[in-house]
Amino acid sequence: MRHRILILLTIVGLAYVAPAQKTSPEQRAARYFESARKQPSLLLAFLRDMPKGGDLHSHLSGAIYAESFIDYAAEDGLCVDRTTAQMMKGPCESCEKYTSKPAVKCAYGDHILYNSMVDAYSMRNWNRDEESGHDHFFATFDKFGPASHGRTADMIAEATSRAAADHVQYLELMNTADGPHALTLGAKMGWDDDLAKLRSLLLESGLQEMETATRQTVDFEEKHVRELLRCDSGDPDPGCKVTVRYLYQVLRGLPKEQVFAQILLGFELAKADPRFVGLNLVMPEDWYVPMHDFPLHMKMLGYMHEIYPGVHISLHAGELALGLVPPEGLRLHIRDSIEKGHAERIGHGVSVMQENDPIELLQEMAKANVLVEVCLTSNDVILGIRGAEHPLPMYLKYGVPVALATDDEGVSRSNMTQEWKRAVETYGLTYADLRRLARNSLEHNFLPGESLWADAKAFKRVAACATDSPSAEKPSATCGKFLEGNEKGRTQWDLERAYTAFEKKF
Repeated sequence: MRHRILILLTIVGLAYVAPAQKTSPEQRAARYFESARKQPSLLLAFLRDMPKGGDLHSHLSGAIYAESFIDYAAEDGLCVDRTTAQMMKGPCESCEKYTSKPAVKCAYGDHILYNSMVDAYSMRNWNRDEESGHDHFFATFDKFGPASHGRTADMIAEATSRAAADHVQYLELMNTADGPHALTLGAKMGWDDDLAKLRSLLLESGLQEMETATRQTVDFEEKHVRELLRCDSGDPDPGCKVTVRYLYQVLRGLPKEQVFAQILLGFELAKADPRFVGLNLVMPEDWYVPMHDFPLHMKMLGYMHEIYPGVHISLHAGELALGLVPPEGLRLHIRDSIEKGHAERIGHGVSVMQENDPIELLQEMAKANVLVEVCLTSNDVILGIRGAEHPLPMYLKYGVPVALATDDEGVSRSNMTQEWKRAVETYGLTYADLRRLARNSLEHNFLPGESLWADAKAFKRVAACATDSPSAEKPSATCGKFLEGNEKGRTQWDLERAYTAFEKKF
């Protein structure tokens, strides 16, 4: 009897102690996340408020919603082709419904015209059974393009304000910041197979002055962004707190002499101006020139990398699918972008399993710490690649670092929250997985400075900040010294502080 009483007392004691064991805020947040997983409305609310780190793959013009372009065009007196929705300069015709070239402002009183414009400038109401998503998507840029002229500050303000609302703290925006100037100079100078000679010719013929003028333009635009967002007022837009940097955007679908001129300007800007943290090559990868000139583009990047080794490179590669190009066109773009183009990050990487020896390539990417900017919505609407056909699970399986990105959220009618929601619902990602993706985005951003992580896989902090609590009002003296002047480390520390505040809710 005495033995049974002792056993009973032991069980009661354990039962009494168990509730006293505390769970961490992270564990409680993860538990709530799991409870909301099957309830889309709760999941959406949770993910909207969750800190997301950075968006490393965002085209500035594609980030803007169609409604904004319509407003810009109406204010600037542009016209629209009623049949194609192509915007153009005036003079415009009247607002009567039988006219073919009314002023854009006419759409405010014509819901049929307005809705047709929104549909033409985005993927809204697109039907994959009736039209190629690829063709509809890329056609939008030419149609709304005229409305973007002179509106860079408005566009940056919209992108940063939306990022803040989405709890994204850092943006790397792809933008051809000089407009057409490098393209014009490249066409004027022509082509020379001697890349060193061509570089010297471009620099001597005005490209250096172009770099200075571009930086001055960005100064003006950023000042205007602060005005639009009321950053120096008593009621600033939350977007004022978003850190914005630029990737110079090279149009790889153009003639080689123009592509080279833009690549050179991109490297020069990144060398001289800390706001330009790198460059990227854009335009559809499957078009003739990007496919035909791909080896030459890699040669250009390899040459420039030798001269400007400190300039960061992220490349669109593998935004392809079988049938869009011949099978041989899928075999080496990702590998060559890394090995020959010196890409530190890959945008999309959808066709990785079609590459030569894909498993070895995945292992190489994991070892070299090459991050993939995964754009799930974009890959679905453009390529029709979604669900089990998408290689995201393969990247995760082989330890390749991954971050989710929006690509062109305005055209896709998406945002970062929707990208995260799609990833959770499609691939069963956990709360810990999402935190890792957010941390990856800041670990692999192109900001200068030292990482907060001594081990970026286990997320073990550097010694200087190892014992600091992100909830503290100020970091310790040693951690504060580490973070001072350290842009990368500071953004990472801000994310940890954001997670601490977020998880306290649970």
